[in-house]
Amino acid sequence: MIDDDIKVLGSGTTLNNLTRRSVLGGMAAAGVALLAGCGQGSKKVASNIAPNGKLEDRVNMYSWGDYDEPGLLKKFKKKFHAVVQADAFGSNEELMAKLSATRGTSGYDIVVPTSLYIPQMVEHDLIQPLDRSLIPNFSTLDPAYLDQFFDKGNKYSAPKAYGSTGFVYDVTKIKQDLTTWADFIEAAKTTASGKVALLEDAWEVTAIALAVKGYDLNTTDKAELAYAKKLVVNELAPHTKAYMGQAATAMAQGSFTLIHAYNGDARQGMIDADDPERWKFVFPTEGGNWWGDNWCLATGAPHPDASHKFIDWIIAPAQAKVECDYTGYATGSKAFLDPEVEKEFVYPEIVFPSPEVLERLTPSEFKGMEPRTDILTAAQAKSGA
Repeated sequence: MIDDDIKVLGSGTTLNNLTRRSVLGGMAAAGVALLAGCGQGSKKVASNIAPNGKLEDRVNMYSWGDYDEPGLLKKFKKKFHAVVQADAFGSNEELMAKLSATRGTSGYDIVVPTSLYIPQMVEHDLIQPLDRSLIPNFSTLDPAYLDQFFDKGNKYSAPKAYGSTGFVYDVTKIKQDLTTWADFIEAAKTTASGKVALLEDAWEVTAIALAVKGYDLNTTDKAELAYAKKLVVNELAPHTKAYMGQAATAMAQGSFTLIHAYNGDARQGMIDADDPERWKFVFPTEGGNWWGDNWCLATGAPHPDASHKFIDWIIAPAQAKVECDYTGYATGSKAFLDPEVEKEFVYPEIVFPSPEVLERLTPSEFKGMEPRTDILTAAQAKSGA
């Protein structure tokens, strides 16, 4: 349970020759369209630690819902006398809109954007440089996660978590083995019809159809996207009951048989289930998305010292392992270079995709989003969701 000391608001490029714990090489550039009205921030830079050695008494964090182990936030408060207040956003667009509208006066300190949004957040002064002298635990991070194209030299970001997308299904209702996105669609149209949940994510929903056909998941080709729309709207949507953000929620409801899911979220749903053997998670053989989220400092952060201390503390190996176990998503810590560490986790094969899985994952570039959004909107209308 969340401790009273922790305040939580809101709702909850193909990878090349990489090991299962070194997973971010060779990502392609993004083309994110920033929301209108983005202005310049206050350009307030992070301060040094105060001469008296005291940190500010709080850290205001804007992140994805239920994305940090509550006990760690309590421990940070006890150790450093700084309360962590965490507000939740539902999308990167929501995060950027909030920071853009407030122009450096949002009151937030730490924000957690997805990697491919960072260049535009820097361009529009939504985040500010980190003071690396205040984050000595950068030395505990696996170099494979650092110095990526979206933030060369990690001037603005520190790795937080990385994950992929697949699906989970009820093996008591679907007797045959499902291993592909084609299997997913066939099951949706037959055994699982009316009991299917898709992610409320335009890129991910479109990627199902593109993967089945063997198209580049980041394609902007009109004919390929037209095919994807036809498949999603005409073949998948009529059998879909709901579009949701979290598979764990759908699994807990008990009314779904086939669920489109992020790997860590599916794992959490299996851990929480009374009968976890009922569920099986699949990394489809055609491939899927690989995404990463990052610790960043908002422009105008009112508590920069405590925020740097939090980032430095949370990325250290001891905390990194706790975070990973809680979210089900790998972090950038060197702690995971030791193969013995996997033995400490439940469902490690879901947390740490095998090299074979990693080779077929593609980081989303977030280009061609308008037609993808149109596909999701049309699918939801067709489903009546």
